[in-house]
Amino acid sequence: QLVESGGGLAQPGGSLRLSCAVSGDILDHYAIGWFRHIAGKEREGVSCIKNSDGTTYLSDSVKGRFTMSRDNAKNMVYLQMNNLKPEDTAVYYCAADPADLTTARQMCTATSDYSYDYYGQGTQVTVSS
Repeated sequence: QLVESGGGLAQPGGSLRLSCAVSGDILDHYAIGWFRHIAGKEREGVSCIKNSDGTTYLSDSVKGRFTMSRDNAKNMVYLQMNNLKPEDTAVYYCAADPADLTTARQMCTATSDYSYDYYGQGTQVTVSS
């Protein structure tokens, strides 16, 4: 239902764009978010979008560097990552939760033990020189 692509190796200061292919029915009725898991740390909500009310959330750790967008016609959600830092190294994945149960902020700031309805398989992003 959710399939990520676009991870890889980038140098500090470089850019990567992650893509998440989303089933059409999910995109219509679910909030979508990008999350990352850094080894030894809890899950972090990077950016979330709730299309039905236009609300968005962006983590302070990536503000000014990352941008989340969606293309409803292509059933795609993107995470453009600029000015990458070594501390951005993580497994990134997209997830979806029912839009009527959450806001973008709630989705992204849920505790790490919360399980979303749908997950992608994850993609590794490594930032290193």
